[in-house]
Amino acid sequence: MADPFPSPRILPSGDSAVTVEFSRTIDETANRRVLALDHALAAAALGGITETVPTYRSLLVHYDPSVIDHDALVMRLLALSAGTLAPDGEVRRWRVPVCYGGEHGIDLEDVAKALALTPDEVVARHIAATYRVAMIGFTPGWSYLSGLDPSLQMSRRQNPRLLTPSGIVAIGGIQTGIQCLAGPCGWHLLGRTAMRTFQLHRAPTFLLEPGDEVSFTAVDVKTFAEQERAAEGGELIAERIAA
Repeated sequence: MADPFPSPRILPSGDSAVTVEFSRTIDETANRRVLALDHALAAAALGGITETVPTYRSLLVHYDPSVIDHDALVMRLLALSAGTLAPDGEVRRWRVPVCYGGEHGIDLEDVAKALALTPDEVVARHIAATYRVAMIGFTPGWSYLSGLDPSLQMSRRQNPRLLTPSGIVAIGGIQTGIQCLAGPCGWHLLGRTAMRTFQLHRAPTFLLEPGDEVSFTAVDVKTFAEQERAAEGGELIAERIAA
């Protein structure tokens, strides 16, 4: 019988980092193993580890070669990776308000047409799912979420926009995402949230973390505007849901 959790590939990444690769494609099980290893490394408090960067399918581990050598680190990483699937501890769950369509979700109608659905059906399917934060990247707070309804999966835009507003909630490929800061984006914009996943002078600076669960709820334009003002003052806007 094949090992359900084969050993990851260990790839040198310069002289003070290694990449622990669990898959070569976006894969839910691989991502859970990435996050499990990240948690295990934090719990082990292994001397010489300076930073870890989780992605969809791999974990980048920065280390100090004067404290721990490459071979010793690799052996420890392989041992910690064996059989891991899900991080220990409580999963944080968030309910995120989104204003769908109109000026805040300029692609909603085009998405609906492309998928042979109505805009209301797209919104209903989008808010029905429970998502998991697979990784944070690209720009501060950009949250990549797995769990998109297969009926909403579609290729990214052929022509990415050079500038999109802060707080967009979008879909692209098999993912949905939350873009905190204004910036370029090649995804399809369904709506906006007033929640700041990143806010420099707020505690916490980063709201969402890999492994968190996220659900969306629809709000109207008036509520969005009120939440925007509250978010500017440092309110989290997203609701923490009890397990």
